[in-house]
Amino acid sequence: MLKEFHYGGQAVIEGVMMRGQRNMAMAVRRPSGQVHVTTKPISNSQTGIRKVPFLRGVVVLVESLVLGIGALFESANVSLGEDEQKISGPLLWGTLIASFAFAAALFFVVPLLVTDSLIGSHINSTVLSNLVEGVIRVMIFVLYLALVNLIPDIRTVFAYHGAEHKTINAFEHHVPLEPGPVAKFSTAHVRCGTSFLFAVMIIAILVFSLVGSPDIWIRIISRVVLIPVIAAVGYEFTRFSARYAENRVVRILFLPGLALQKMTTRQPDERQIEVAIYALKGAIEADQKP
Repeated sequence: MLKEFHYGGQAVIEGVMMRGQRNMAMAVRRPSGQVHVTTKPISNSQTGIRKVPFLRGVVVLVESLVLGIGALFESANVSLGEDEQKISGPLLWGTLIASFAFAAALFFVVPLLVTDSLIGSHINSTVLSNLVEGVIRVMIFVLYLALVNLIPDIRTVFAYHGAEHKTINAFEHHVPLEPGPVAKFSTAHVRCGTSFLFAVMIIAILVFSLVGSPDIWIRIISRVVLIPVIAAVGYEFTRFSARYAENRVVRILFLPGLALQKMTTRQPDERQIEVAIYALKGAIEADQKP
């Protein structure tokens, strides 16, 4: 019997991927209407570097990105009715590097450059400058979410994201995993990646304040190289907060992240909830096998 484990996942193309204790399961709706479920083992051992606070956050982040991008590629093939293709290492890592570069430029370098051009010559306070930069960073993130919400395919993915959260919420409240009961739950969840990203943006203000106000090029480099540090702190914060999610103070701290999830989730229909249930059941069943 496996000890209690917090299941989680992500939305993919026409489906949901759920990550378990020793296995992951992905359920995708085929063009025929059938739900295609695949499972595979994953590394989730709590040994070595995975037990070291802060370092484990970086490991989990990289593994989650690799697993998530691979799931997106595979789900795209299944949803189009094509034969499954193995995602090669160069393609997977190339996509990961390109995604990281885009995110680092848009959410870390651009806010710095905008802040420097607006107030760089008027304000000498490092704290105030970083606060302005943080506000601009959040504004860019919200604007980015608003723009991608205009894309029909992304809205569908966000609906599956909502279905994923509803299913996990139902499971954690020991409710039968059936579309009807699951549909009654919220599309928000404290362990959502959106809440993690919001925490990262706030933590970034504190971390970048420690850098001070050196030459602009040094600050640009610091915005990139310190991302793993910020992500590691954000992971520990999210991990701690999820453990004490029922605490009133913790819930207040999570309110902004939960509110932001309204932009990354949509109310799913019954068919989308059904897919999420298939994914979670698949991960649970795979974990229960010897």
